[in-house]
Amino acid sequence: MKRDNSPARGMRDLLPETVSVRDDLMNKITEVYRSYGYGRIETPCIEDIARLSSNEGGENEKLVYRILKRGLDSELDGPVITTSLVDLGLRFDLTVPLTRFYANNQAALPQPFRSLQIGSVWRAERPQKGRYRQFTQCDIDLIGEPTALAEAELIEATLAALSRLGLRDLTVRLSDRRLLTALAHEAGIPVERTGSLFITLDKLDKIGWDGIQTELLQREFDSTAVERCIQLVADLQEVATSSRWDTLRKLLPSLDQSIIEDLATTASCLDLLFMGEDVSWTFDPTLVRGMGYYTGQIFEVAHPASSSSIAGGGRYDKLIGKTLGRDVPACGFSLGFERIAELITTQPTTDKLAVLFDEDVDIADALVAARQLRAHGRVVSVVRRRGQFGKQLGRLETENYTSYVVCRKGGMEDERQLGVRPTQ
Repeated sequence: MKRDNSPARGMRDLLPETVSVRDDLMNKITEVYRSYGYGRIETPCIEDIARLSSNEGGENEKLVYRILKRGLDSELDGPVITTSLVDLGLRFDLTVPLTRFYANNQAALPQPFRSLQIGSVWRAERPQKGRYRQFTQCDIDLIGEPTALAEAELIEATLAALSRLGLRDLTVRLSDRRLLTALAHEAGIPVERTGSLFITLDKLDKIGWDGIQTELLQREFDSTAVERCIQLVADLQEVATSSRWDTLRKLLPSLDQSIIEDLATTASCLDLLFMGEDVSWTFDPTLVRGMGYYTGQIFEVAHPASSSSIAGGGRYDKLIGKTLGRDVPACGFSLGFERIAELITTQPTTDKLAVLFDEDVDIADALVAARQLRAHGRVVSVVRRRGQFGKQLGRLETENYTSYVVCRKGGMEDERQLGVRPTQ
């Protein structure tokens, strides 16, 4: 019987060429974020299951990989409640672990605290193109800053990182969870049902307004309230830029003036920071963001080559308080690293040198020669001569070597660029 050596469904092996591209992307992203003062931290991939099931992670909490408690017998007697067997789970994002990290370490952290995280997360997704069960996230978070400085800086830094990767024609979508709550109130939707409303609205890109209306009615929302809600969103979408904030005040009288002022501040920052650049932004009242922990402004970045957003985030002022015991203002932005990696596949340019040595050359001599070349900061690999010389050079080219030297018994020949074939 043939052994199945494929990885688990929805997970991948990554070849060196792919990892090389991903490493280059991570290095560039990290370089940009560090220039804004964000310092990298690390958190465990495993968290307490209660923290991962706190009703703050939206639909993602249904996708948590749960870990069985240690010491369980291989066979259990009688009916067993599944939750009694589990005490840990794999993290589904980097924000929930960050809030625990901050609560545990806040006395030793600068205030405000600028955090950078890059790491794997796991969700029991249905495997399909562009969606994996293990994938990389890249987050920056600004904790302890209550004003729109946080939103504006996070958006600016993330757009700078995307620009560093060579991505152009980016569009920022901006909204606010409090605006959506006010909209639900004006439509006559009970407060206790707003969470369910947001979950459905978040599917707009997939099922359209007809699908939204059908699903809400199936969930037994009042039909008049549903129609009113959809009409309010449509009215907000049609508002001219010059009258955007005045219209918000008229259509949503329950919306606090300070919320509108925060949105206006972020908008003015975006107008000033990206004037004349190939970046645009739009106010989008249909933007929801799936996580339940958002409490204020939310935002996403779209790119014309991707059918889904390539970055997203928002403010979550109440989440840290669930662990720390007191609320701390916090805002974060997450890059969709896997989607970005699919857009950028060009290998990074590297000066990669091969030291070829004949069979009659001592291995030690070849290693010494490579070490001397490596001392100048170059990437150098030692490779045995084998087969036809021209074909071997061709293989080196496909492996992204840029040049080679031949180490012989009598010494080392001059370096030659690959692509120029010798006559021998």
